[in-house]
Amino acid sequence: MRIVVADDAVLLREGLVRLLSEDGHEVVAAVGDGPALVEAVLAHRPDVSVVDVRMPPTHTDEGLRAAATARSRLPGAPVLVLSQYVEVSYAADLLADGAGAVGYLLKDRVAKVEEFLDALVRVAGGATVLDPQVVAQLLARQRRDDPLEKLTARERQLLALMAEGHSNTAIARRMVLSGSAVEKHIGNVFAKLGLPPDDTRHRRVLAVLAHLNA
Repeated sequence: MRIVVADDAVLLREGLVRLLSEDGHEVVAAVGDGPALVEAVLAHRPDVSVVDVRMPPTHTDEGLRAAATARSRLPGAPVLVLSQYVEVSYAADLLADGAGAVGYLLKDRVAKVEEFLDALVRVAGGATVLDPQVVAQLLARQRRDDPLEKLTARERQLLALMAEGHSNTAIARRMVLSGSAVEKHIGNVFAKLGLPPDDTRHRRVLAVLAHLNA
């Protein structure tokens, strides 16, 4: 794959470049700030970008905002965001356009090379991938008007796996279900969350957004 890397920490940026290169990918640009990220994405149109949430000048959410800007100017541009800490609001912002091809992982996940590279491939392929720790925090949040209250325990488990970016096949394997059973459960989740078939919207992403906002 052709990849753009954006991180202001030189050691991590160069480490990512080396890791990706050794895995056979081409890093077409390695930058250290938001404007440079947007410019690189528009210039190179990479298969996926790996972006640190916090970049200069304030080291808050410049990377996330730059990624959103790049996706607004190049709709659907795949982006995998890395963060030092779990920020559920950042994950929600990243998913807000409902287009998919996004990921949100903790930086610690990079050390688990196979998991990181697998997430990268899935995001490049259009999947939505959330770090398991983010999903765990989402499951812990409760609201009186929680739209997920209608879901069964099994449906909640399935939605959590969807939020992590797993395919139907992977979900079936993890939950020890047949493929048809997984499809039936997903249909039930969509129905209970009020997501009828609609060619203009990505129902899988919208279901994950409901999961985030619950």
